[in-house]
Amino acid sequence: MSSLTDVEAVIVAGGRATRMGGVDKPTLVVGGRRLLDIALAAVAGCRRVTVVGPRRDDLDPAVIQVQEQPAGAGPVAALAAAGVHESVVLTLAADLPFLTADTVTALVEALRGNTGSDAAFAIDNSGRIQFLLAAWRGPALAGHLAALGSDPANQPMKALLPERYVTVSVAGTADCDTPQELAQARAARSGLVAADPDAARAEIRKSLPRLPVRTRAPQEAAGATLAAPLVAAEALPRAAVSAMDGYAVAGDGPWLLRTEVHRAGATQPLGLHDGQAARIATGAYLPPGATTVVRDEHVEVTAGTVTRIPGAPVRDDARRRGEDWAPGVELAAAGVALGPAVISAALSGEVTAVQVRGPVRVHVVVTGDEIRRDGPLREGQTRDSLGPVLPGFVQWCGAVVAGEAHLRDTGDGFDRLLGEATGVDVIVVAGATGGGAADQLRSALARAGASLVVERVRCKPGGSQVTAVLPDGRVVLGLPGNPVAAVATLLVMLPAVVDGLTGRRPQPPWTAPLANASQVSGDITRLLPARQTGNGLWLCDNAIRTAHLAGLIGRRAIALVPPGAADGDPVELVPLPQ
Repeated sequence: MSSLTDVEAVIVAGGRATRMGGVDKPTLVVGGRRLLDIALAAVAGCRRVTVVGPRRDDLDPAVIQVQEQPAGAGPVAALAAAGVHESVVLTLAADLPFLTADTVTALVEALRGNTGSDAAFAIDNSGRIQFLLAAWRGPALAGHLAALGSDPANQPMKALLPERYVTVSVAGTADCDTPQELAQARAARSGLVAADPDAARAEIRKSLPRLPVRTRAPQEAAGATLAAPLVAAEALPRAAVSAMDGYAVAGDGPWLLRTEVHRAGATQPLGLHDGQAARIATGAYLPPGATTVVRDEHVEVTAGTVTRIPGAPVRDDARRRGEDWAPGVELAAAGVALGPAVISAALSGEVTAVQVRGPVRVHVVVTGDEIRRDGPLREGQTRDSLGPVLPGFVQWCGAVVAGEAHLRDTGDGFDRLLGEATGVDVIVVAGATGGGAADQLRSALARAGASLVVERVRCKPGGSQVTAVLPDGRVVLGLPGNPVAAVATLLVMLPAVVDGLTGRRPQPPWTAPLANASQVSGDITRLLPARQTGNGLWLCDNAIRTAHLAGLIGRRAIALVPPGAADGDPVELVPLPQ
């Protein structure tokens, strides 16, 4: 495949979208991703990427954003606003739901293979030239833009047509100019029936739309994910400090002991002259004139004189400025979650604001007429043993619970839920994911215009799960209804949802040999409670009652046992809250 490392991409993401009622078309979701995110993914290998249109705070800081003047002045004005900087320029619109990296690579290869051409234009299935899906030689595009003069607004794309060009039949040329075309694109992008949970998680991570980038104080961003590297604003230590209780000394000993004691946080000036010493506490700044610190156990004090004990090691018990890091050092990379260590490092580095996505806000819903949380049970009812504990499992996965609900089995219950559960990023639904008479989640998702990302997964339990994206970007994670299946599926899949929404780097899976793998493996991946014996062996329960969580007591993880596993094979372990 041809390299795009010397290519720049210009994505036209403005326009009035008059045939779609003036919506912000690049934000429409198809196949679980915004149209703009589909375009950005296709050109991710380019050296420079420019998005022309209204500013969007959720884009990667590496993406350049400009606005054509006046706003909505057309694609030619958009290309002029972006400028030309590289020898090859890809131009594309942000309304191509089937665009891939292969599409843009084919255009670049066609241009490079036709040295006499100034541009390579895509042609669609009907043979029409798609002027805004093209690869240009940079100087040629710059020349044609300059020839239009100082006002490129509302010029047709044909005004840029060069005398020498080549056309290429490529996939991904279908666009979304009308509501009908949008509906057709969504219908053509059905969800993945995943071969196993690992395939489902990979699809979720790459397909979900990213949350907006926000600026927060580090201590207010717990649970979020860094959208840009965390860079130290100040050295640590900021100045030389004592690493031990002892004596700050100036020059070689013996030293005349001053009466003052230099404590951490002291603001009164204290200066030492050569041959002097002063008592100093751990963490106190070295006073002016001090050359080092000698710890208590290495000196003796007699008649106001401090002397190093014979044979004591000569060492510097001070921490020097920048010993831990200098200003500008990267403390954590983009994609790292803001846990206690990252937040503490930010505070130590005098970082007052960080760019983050998240934390992910979740609305938790348990369904079913038969369950009752409070009060005495009536005929046909069962105790809600899942709803009260499900928020704890959600938090364990790195998300924040923003709301809870119990949904009755009514004809319009899910329609109201999807319409009213706003102000959150994810709706987690336990139950109603199968094909039974009361399992109405999937039909409600279809009525809401949701795009399915993962339709089903070949695993047991959890095969009926569904992951979808609503038109406004909210994610719906549908879980099986029985408690063990719901918890196991949530623990395996919700972290991938958090990764996908925030750009969080997936953690390497925790694996261990499973001693009884051959006894518990089946023809598809099984999610089973796992325990560790006194001699360190991992074992799975082959039979477990799924209507309650008692089978998880004393278990440390959910094991993902692949089909055909043999005894001693390593399997993934997803930790359970303890």
